[in-house]
Amino acid sequence: MEDQLIELQTRVAFQEDALLELTKTVADQQREILEFKKDVEQLQSQLRNLTSEEVMSPSDEPPPPHY
Repeated sequence: MEDQLIELQTRVAFQEDALLELTKTVADQQREILEFKKDVEQLQSQLRNLTSEEVMSPSDEPPPPHY
């Protein structure tokens, strides 16, 4: 009976460690996701602010070098 109790306590300790590690990983990933969202919003804003003069029309582009 004593061995079973020690085994259960050991399992619980490992599970607590695993849970803490998973929680840390999820928090880190959430932080990264928020940073990526901010980056995407900045890029979208920059694209919206481009004027038509800053973007070449396809007809104004020089032909590829193999022509």
